[in-house]
Amino acid sequence: MKPDRHARTMLPIPDRPAPGLTTYDAKDPETSYPPIEPLMPPDGAPNVLIVLIDDTGFGASSVFGGPCRTPNAEKLAARGLRYNRFHTTALCAPTRAAMLSGRNHHSVGMGSITETATSAPGNSSLKPNTKAPVAMTLKLNGYSTAQFGKCHEVPVWQSSPMGPFDAWPTGGGGFETFYGFIGGENNQWDPALYDGTTPIEPPATAEEGYHLTEDLADHAVSWIRTQKALMPEKPFFVYFAPGATHAPHHVPKEWADKYQGAFADGWDAQREKTFARQKELGVIPPDAELTARHAEIPAWDDMPDELKPVLEREMEVYAGFLEHTDHHVGRVIDAIEDLGVLENTLIFYIIGDNGASAEGTVNGAFNEMANFNGMAALETPEFMRSKMDEFGSPTSYNHYAVGWAWAMDAPFQWTKQVASHWGGTRNGTIVSWPAGITDQGGLRSQFTHVIDVAPTILEAAGLPEPTMVNGVQQSPMEGTSMLYSFDDGEAPERHDLQYFEMFGNRGVYHKGWSAVTKHRTPWVMVGGSLVAFDDDVWELYDGDVDFSQARDLSAEHPDRLHEMQRLWLIEAAKYNVLPLDDRTAERLSPELAGRPTLVHGTSQQFFPGMGRLSENSVVSIKNKSFSVTAEVEVPEGGANGVIIAQGGRFGGWSLYVKDGTLKFVYNVLGIQEFATAATSAVPAGTHQVRMEFAYDGGGLAKGGTVTLFHDGAEVGTGRVGATQPLVFSADETTDIGYESGTPVTDDYTTQSSRFTGKLHWVQIDLGDDDHDHFIDPDERMRIAMARQ
Repeated sequence: MKPDRHARTMLPIPDRPAPGLTTYDAKDPETSYPPIEPLMPPDGAPNVLIVLIDDTGFGASSVFGGPCRTPNAEKLAARGLRYNRFHTTALCAPTRAAMLSGRNHHSVGMGSITETATSAPGNSSLKPNTKAPVAMTLKLNGYSTAQFGKCHEVPVWQSSPMGPFDAWPTGGGGFETFYGFIGGENNQWDPALYDGTTPIEPPATAEEGYHLTEDLADHAVSWIRTQKALMPEKPFFVYFAPGATHAPHHVPKEWADKYQGAFADGWDAQREKTFARQKELGVIPPDAELTARHAEIPAWDDMPDELKPVLEREMEVYAGFLEHTDHHVGRVIDAIEDLGVLENTLIFYIIGDNGASAEGTVNGAFNEMANFNGMAALETPEFMRSKMDEFGSPTSYNHYAVGWAWAMDAPFQWTKQVASHWGGTRNGTIVSWPAGITDQGGLRSQFTHVIDVAPTILEAAGLPEPTMVNGVQQSPMEGTSMLYSFDDGEAPERHDLQYFEMFGNRGVYHKGWSAVTKHRTPWVMVGGSLVAFDDDVWELYDGDVDFSQARDLSAEHPDRLHEMQRLWLIEAAKYNVLPLDDRTAERLSPELAGRPTLVHGTSQQFFPGMGRLSENSVVSIKNKSFSVTAEVEVPEGGANGVIIAQGGRFGGWSLYVKDGTLKFVYNVLGIQEFATAATSAVPAGTHQVRMEFAYDGGGLAKGGTVTLFHDGAEVGTGRVGATQPLVFSADETTDIGYESGTPVTDDYTTQSSRFTGKLHWVQIDLGDDDHDHFIDPDERMRIAMARQ
């Protein structure tokens, strides 16, 4: 192996031309220059693939004893290692920011979620330029880099199509290629996609067989094949992060039907089955205990009998969703194997960026937007039963019940968001690297954390941590390389101290012991009371003899508990966790939280072609009167198409022209639709069309009167019986002159939505009757967190 001639601690690697003779004539025999060589990592540096599944608990996948079949994960584990004490941060954006940087989530500004960022360094959602992502380090050392799937680390005020793109994967993220979506969740059948920083539409429809996970795998496979065809000597770094298995749980029906009847015994019984299987597989110790169900989680036997078939179907759909996801992950791994480069490919298959999601309410949801808008009562048991066959389909936006989330985190306590207990933070992980791991099929129980991934990659590639990146001095990575454990299952763990914190739920691990306190219950976001941080009750567990945190030893060892509490505080001060922040209204107000906002004032103008504008990018018309005015140029014979649309099939509104006639439709949760049409067609030529909505007032979600105008002359009136008070969609956007995603109304399709006249401009003006003060701040906070 030839010595590495590059000084790689400063990136980009500086040019250092050797002094020598400069001739006058290139034909001079003394003329000599070394050939240009492409930048390459050190010899033997492996390809790297990170697979990060979304919202999947430790006890969900079959490879870790769960009921959801994951044969490709099992196949990978058979030629690699299973880590049963690998940890995340308990929430998606923080886990991703920590993994890609090798630093704790507060260290890179991602203390919680981008939507509740504050000006405090640990919660700003802004990654310091002193902490370059590992993709940037690899790219500047000669790797080809690509990300496919979810990116939820973009600050909300930078998430419009205008950026800035510093936090986007292909902006400052270090990825040369990005194909995926920006945000916490997406419709798997009709996603809002980006190619780099350019919004694009899916290549096919659900009716044509489209599904996001398959599309992401197609792009990943194509990119890997192209990279190896054109640059066979150059290693790649691929980050494959599907939106699955985050809600909505969307999957082809045949995958869900494979599990028909599998969950008839309910979640309590499923926990017992999973626990027994985990012991049989050896992924938990023989003396591990199954933790008890907390009172906040209902027993299966206490659920209404008429709802149980619905609850079963929710879990069947989820199980099919996870198996479907594993199938497409397998396609990516198979493509690497088919190219003959699997031997020297380091693969991390991380099954969950946090514990299973308990954000689907006690009953689950057919359209989670109903719950987000405080309208869950609309989803009665009768309604849910009538929709059972649609769960997982393009007409649903479904989530499973809290009890299933708890079952999928077996054998641990609690769920996603609960950073205090392993149910929120422990995720089964597989590491495979045939050229670097001899103990194939082995189990590793050293404590590891998602911040350990980046330093592991650098050590495997023979690359130093950079001290300077793009002219900025770097702070050291805070994770510990896992490489020492690859061939020694008995090696003493090196990552023996780690804090946890999310929404006030907090804990600390040190040399086997963990001290934890749960401050907030994920699904009790309205009406619950929070105690002062100092009054939170702490628990103490000895992990050397209690794998699942089943026996609280705080009363037996008060001195050790106090020592651990002090240790948590020291770590919290070190990594920008302080100040702790469980505020609601203040964090949701950009002005009070101290973060920028993209939208100002009570009026906003748009121009044709603008689109993919998130709700954070558009003035809010909820719970108030508003008007929409547009200048249009209509050809002889009339026009068709959308003037402006916000939201989609599961809630939103649209002002459009149908067969030459102006129409306004307000769609409430995909359950009710209120339409108003003009009595005459829009005349040919240039005109102003206008819709005025007069809100009834008296509270939230009320209806109102609609009036339509041509050039100031009234041409139609109608009624909207109810409105959505809090949110239209987690992924649908606002578009001008067309509609992307799913359509608000069946009067047009996405493909036929483009306005056939000429649109000059559109303007929204808000009334002065804003009723947002009726909204409980806790309710807003619950919605923000439930969309992660």
